[in-house]
Amino acid sequence: MTLFSFYLSLTQSYIWHHGQMVKAMVLRYGLNSWPDHYTVSLGKQPITMATLDDKILGEKLQYYYSSSDEDDKDDEEDGCCGGKDDNCEGIESPLNPGEDFSSGGATHTGPKGVIQDWRRYKQLETEKRKEQADERSELAKRLALTCRTYDDDLKDKEKDELEELENLDLDDAFLRQYREQRMREMTQHLVKNRPVFGSVIELTRENYVDAIDNEKKTVCVVVHVYGNATPGCDAMDGCFQCLAQEYPNVKFCRAAASAMQVSHSFCRNGLPAILVYKGGQLVGNFIKVTDQLGHDFYAVEVEGFLQ
Repeated sequence: MTLFSFYLSLTQSYIWHHGQMVKAMVLRYGLNSWPDHYTVSLGKQPITMATLDDKILGEKLQYYYSSSDEDDKDDEEDGCCGGKDDNCEGIESPLNPGEDFSSGGATHTGPKGVIQDWRRYKQLETEKRKEQADERSELAKRLALTCRTYDDDLKDKEKDELEELENLDLDDAFLRQYREQRMREMTQHLVKNRPVFGSVIELTRENYVDAIDNEKKTVCVVVHVYGNATPGCDAMDGCFQCLAQEYPNVKFCRAAASAMQVSHSFCRNGLPAILVYKGGQLVGNFIKVTDQLGHDFYAVEVEGFLQ
């Protein structure tokens, strides 16, 4: 008898006995009230009986125990990952628990691992934003040094002017002393180069033009045109003597109207007259000065009149 024939006969015997039990249950409980499962107590632990369909289909219930489970368990215990079979030598574990996968993608698949990966991602994102902010700030500083508005230039200009004024205030004493020294030097230079007269010079028809045109351009020539019998001419001669001594760099002169061959009308109505020349040009012409000063006057009055 073959193994298959043995199992077949055993199955047929089981089915026949199970059918007899079903008939007995139907006769006892009836077809409608008979339950799908029934239990038989063996001591203190209840054992649930399976139906015929469950046995044929091989459904595993709590009471069902198969020898294949034990075989599978033994296979797992003696497997190539944990056993000592020679055929399993050289096969490494696919994952090493102690290996670090932080350089690549996400390596943690559990809840804690996912949270850790998320925190690392946020940290990298924050660092990136900070670097971008620093770059923008540096760029703004560089642009601020090159891009200036008109108001900025105006403010800087005003600031520079204030600083210059402050420096001038600090050096005001030095500048004042320097100016005074320069004025003295210039005055001395002018006085040194200017001719000195100190007296009244008599002009005639021959030297009248040379006395005016040949004089330096910086010298002022003041000429009193007089008449011998004209009122006020003697007083003017005395005033010119005083002024020539007081202003030695001014060329005071006197000329007789008769020597200059002026008209009789001018002698009657224009004397005494004062003519002022500078650089060969007539710059002042005062006739009949007695109308303003009178017939008797002093040098101070003539000085004020000429000024």
